[in-house]
Amino acid sequence: MTTKIDKIQQIPNNSNMILLVSDPSKLSNDILSSDEISYINTQNKKNNTQSFAFNRLQYWVFVRILKKEAEEYKSWENCRKAGDDLQKEANYLKLETLVLKGVDVNPKALISLAEGLVLGNYQFVKYFKDATEKANTLKDIFIFSEEISVADIEKQNILLDAVCRCRELVNEPVMQLNAVKLAENFAEMGKEAGIKVEILNKRKIESLKMGGLLAVNKGSIDPPTFTVMEWKPENTINEKPIVLVGKGVVYDTGGLNIKTSNFMETMKHDMAGAAMMASVIFAVARLNLPVYLVALMPATDNRLNGNAYASGDVIKMHNGLSVEVINTDAEGRLILADALSYAQKYNPQLVFNAATLTGSAVRAIGKYGVVAMHAKAAVAMEKLKESGNTTYERIAEFPFWDEYADLMKSDIADLKNAGPPEAGMITAGKFLEKFTDYPFIHLDIAGVAFAEKRDSYRNLGGTGFGVRLLMDFIEGFVAR
Repeated sequence: MTTKIDKIQQIPNNSNMILLVSDPSKLSNDILSSDEISYINTQNKKNNTQSFAFNRLQYWVFVRILKKEAEEYKSWENCRKAGDDLQKEANYLKLETLVLKGVDVNPKALISLAEGLVLGNYQFVKYFKDATEKANTLKDIFIFSEEISVADIEKQNILLDAVCRCRELVNEPVMQLNAVKLAENFAEMGKEAGIKVEILNKRKIESLKMGGLLAVNKGSIDPPTFTVMEWKPENTINEKPIVLVGKGVVYDTGGLNIKTSNFMETMKHDMAGAAMMASVIFAVARLNLPVYLVALMPATDNRLNGNAYASGDVIKMHNGLSVEVINTDAEGRLILADALSYAQKYNPQLVFNAATLTGSAVRAIGKYGVVAMHAKAAVAMEKLKESGNTTYERIAEFPFWDEYADLMKSDIADLKNAGPPEAGMITAGKFLEKFTDYPFIHLDIAGVAFAEKRDSYRNLGGTGFGVRLLMDFIEGFVAR
């Protein structure tokens, strides 16, 4: 369950508190004593200490000094990380509630602090025998601020809940979340938020001739699904929709090109792109934003049996192009290609594609951001980069030169599904571009969708990376 944020008009007596301050000389005696303020100022100047905790026996008072940055968005990230530090301290002390109060800081700093507290406090402990005992004690966060409205806080709750929903889906093992169950989860989210949802079954997928999705599914005992979620309120500002396409490989063995060593251990997260896109449209609908949005999530596992697709096979795709299979572990682009060509029916204004697609993306920039490319979407890409800074889900744009497409040419088919080792994240994007005829942004989230070690408020396991990024972009789109 997502930790809830509420607004309060008055600070109750004996409340556990966090004071966020930029200049410690601005601290006053309404909460802290003169000796405590003097101690904070001395330690900050002498040792650059930025975090303080005072035990009042019945409650705790924490003081966090905001580190100033030349670029404002970095200050907000410092606040998120401070929130994660403070939730760990609160849970260690078995605290159930915290009141946040800003002293001389921008309201955005206080919201960012709460964001870090909530996301850092997230846990996936449902499969432990003693799950209740392992659960964090921190349940509620209250903000005391005249500048932050109830609406601001409710918006934040919806956004953070969407991030945590995404994490929940990514963290679920495949035995609980095959392609059918994943689609059912999307349908439940749609019902909750008032989104129109259609789940295409295997027979419908066959009738649409989605050869990529069907080929990858050949090694599975479970059928594939293709989920369509549509949000179109009456007051929509865009006649042509923004389409979100997400990779839903619920488990990836690599197929006949089986993954070696420990590279298969975390492959339950190979559906993070689908979870991300479903969570974005879920948040948009709950916020009732006036934007026409469609999300497409093709889903299957990529396993191997006697009938699994093999290197050398030639696949006929949804748009009629033929693809020579070079590597069965390059399966994500095959199911996404069918979805991207299906998106053409909507005549979209812009399409985002998100996928844990290539190891090349991880090797290129590690866990610090999203590898991105675009075709005919330069303005949108610049706006997305701004959103990347705002949310600290940063974008590393790679070149998308035509020469990379030459590396995907086949001797026996229109395309091949894998190129040389060099620039693998770009050639994968160029493969996908062949199935588009609209402005297109490709996001390779392979390095950021799943954290094998705890990464501050992004936590351990599914990170929900990308939900906040696209939500900020869409809100900016609505505001423009």
